Amino acid sequence: MSKIKFLKWLGVPLSLGTFAALVWLENRRPLRRSVESKLVRNNRNLTVAGLAAIALQLFENPFVQPLTKLVERKNLGLLKIARLPKWLETILAVVLMDYTLYVWHVLTHRVPFLWRFHIVHHIDLDLDASTALRFHFAEMIISVSWRAGQVVIIGVSPLSFAAWQMFLFPSILFHHSNLRLPLKLERKLNRFIVTPRMHGIHHSTIRGETNSNWSSGLTVWDFLHGTYKTDVPQKEIIIGVPAYQNPSQVVLTKILKLPFKEQKPSWQLTEINFSDSAENQIE
Repeated sequence: MSKIKFLKWLGVPLSLGTFAALVWLENRRPLRRSVESKLVRNNRNLTVAGLAAIALQLFENPFVQPLTKLVERKNLGLLKIARLPKWLETILAVVLMDYTLYVWHVLTHRVPFLWRFHIVHHIDLDLDASTALRFHFAEMIISVSWRAGQVVIIGVSPLSFAAWQMFLFPSILFHHSNLRLPLKLERKLNRFIVTPRMHGIHHSTIRGETNSNWSSGLTVWDFLHGTYKTDVPQKEIIIGVPAYQNPSQVVLTKILKLPFKEQKPSWQLTEINFSDSAENQIE
């Protein structure tokens, strides 16, 4: 079995195992109390995730996977020009993919057109491992062009792409999870990777807090750009977007249509008292 096939084979059970383990641990050591029924949310989020997975299969995989092979065959991109040892090239590719994903994440918040799709991820009223999978299918389609640019400019081979995916998926599941880790352990992990408390701040209804902790894997990018923030207690965080704090606004049919209709000002509070949700948050 080739290294590429092995990483692809390993990636699926690793991601599924990580998701299952986190769901179990979230029930035993929750970081925040739920606002909505976990069963209802999981069904909703997994439905959105299923549509996103279909979009990736139809639009990203048939385009990006052959592109990685072209990069390998034609020696395209920065890392291929450098002609590094394969092990070093793979490590640097994962690091650079992680950084350019940080840039993409910032853009999905800063560019109004992209935010109207990314908002579907943020209007979840709770934050747990299922939220990590909750991305609108149209956002996945739009991101294909960015992914293609990452692959060609960086010089991402099929092996490097498979290694990055194996690193990315468990990482995003972990830091979206509602898992209460010992505070001392989490502070140590924060020096290197994104953790649940850290990413919880990014999902806050306070815009200044949402505009922090953009990293998806390594925290070094937030350190370098001055967007690293860990000084907000979890009990002070209300998850979601101010304009969509009413559970009736985030049902499945509405969130699927949301990017294609007129949206309310995201950061303007409407139709709900924050204190109702704030009571459900714990340290």
